[in-house]
Amino acid sequence: MGAPRFFLSTLAPLGAALALLAACAQAAPAAWPPAWNEPPAPQQQQDFTLPAFEPPSASHCRRLPGTREVPGGGGQWSEGRLRRGLGHAESAPAAAEDRAEDRAEGRAEGRAEMAARSMAPAPAATAALPQPAPRIAPRREAVTAGMVDDNADFGEYLAYRQRNAGLAVRERDIAERYLLEVTDAAGRPVHDAEVAVQRAGRAEPVMWARTDTAGRVWLHPRAFLAPGVDDRALGIAVRKGAAWSRATLLRGEQRAALQVRLGGAQNPAQRARLDLVFLVDATGSMGDEIAKLKASMRAMAQQIAQLPGQPDICWGLVAYRDRGDAFLTRTHDFTDDLAAFQGVLARVQAGGGGDTPEALNEALHETVHRLSWRADAARMVVLVADAPPHLDYGGCMEPPEAEGFGPPRGQRPGSGRPGACPQYDIDMQAALAKGIKLFAVGASGLDPVGEYVYRQIAQYTAGRFVFLTYKDAADPGSGPGTQTPHDVRGYSVQTLDRLIVKLVGDELARLPRG
Repeated sequence: MGAPRFFLSTLAPLGAALALLAACAQAAPAAWPPAWNEPPAPQQQQDFTLPAFEPPSASHCRRLPGTREVPGGGGQWSEGRLRRGLGHAESAPAAAEDRAEDRAEGRAEGRAEMAARSMAPAPAATAALPQPAPRIAPRREAVTAGMVDDNADFGEYLAYRQRNAGLAVRERDIAERYLLEVTDAAGRPVHDAEVAVQRAGRAEPVMWARTDTAGRVWLHPRAFLAPGVDDRALGIAVRKGAAWSRATLLRGEQRAALQVRLGGAQNPAQRARLDLVFLVDATGSMGDEIAKLKASMRAMAQQIAQLPGQPDICWGLVAYRDRGDAFLTRTHDFTDDLAAFQGVLARVQAGGGGDTPEALNEALHETVHRLSWRADAARMVVLVADAPPHLDYGGCMEPPEAEGFGPPRGQRPGSGRPGACPQYDIDMQAALAKGIKLFAVGASGLDPVGEYVYRQIAQYTAGRFVFLTYKDAADPGSGPGTQTPHDVRGYSVQTLDRLIVKLVGDELARLPRG
């Protein structure tokens, strides 16, 4: 027998109220007060298409540093004026900003000198003319740093990634990896050999890479194969000049390395070639350390230029800020003039920023695709920054091209059409395709997301993760020391300039010499 109608009609509102309370309970925030101004978590839509890139092809860098600037206003790409030649190494907006910053620095130095004069004792009455007080040079404080090689201690790196699973990053599965070693007929390592990875029955490679100075490259199939593609065998094609060879990578096999020998003997260069780029976060959060870092980078450049064998070095610089700032990226193409490069580096000033993430995606894209990388050179990037990239930008404009900065392969130049923003995981793959190693230096304040991203791009390209250390890990103002807030194990500490110089020297020392 059914329930009376009046009883059902009484229960209906009560049931609806209970359902509403249950829904509210489920929707209640986990913490109080609830967040109200945080952007939504980005949707992680991975792109497993082959990154577009141009192989390194420049023959020299005998020029003054040209400059290409992308303004940061409104998030729109636009063309900065490019000038080359003595006295015109920077674009007009860049030069105006530098002049303003120089004037500000000059006023500060003038105030310091006046203060020094006021504290100096009065000259004796018999003195002929008062002598100017000596310029007080700022005390240079040492910058100490540690380093981890996540490829050498791969098990610990995988454990680190597991400890930090769930961070809002662009994940690439690198747990499965294989070492490829390329030698010539004499058994010597072949540097800068092109490596193409192919699927059976497919002409177009699914991945490109270039061997480093030791003739080696790490391959991570799950990082570039789309989900569901589980080919047990992958084809490997290797080429250097007219010599080429093939091999088959059988996934799942445990071996020290897959070895490929090219026919014929290579002709090693008499003098090592190095293309070195400093990629610098120039936002306001770097202001407290950027002077110290610039001094370290100047010392690095001087010491690298004096390495044994006097390597043939091309110097490049990419500074970046963020949308809404005076510039998004400021790119100084390669030059062999160390003095001119030092002058460009000296004018880097911190400013802008605001939120924590910065335009690292765009800066890395500029670095990988729009510099004049040389053929048959060791290629290295030293990133110095304290923040992760923006992963929440919805759309960008394709940048028009300035002279000497062509578009990546497969992209139409100067179209200015809306498109997808650059992403660091795609460009780290393009960096590997061009044989560029990324060494990421984490400055104070780098959060766990930034550390994860920096270690991703360093490990994938066989670079290193470097981090500043302090006397007190929680206080960057405590001075140089051995402590760090980062999730690292078993590191040694030395000054930042000596550490980077050693890494560069080790890379060049592996090059076969004629």
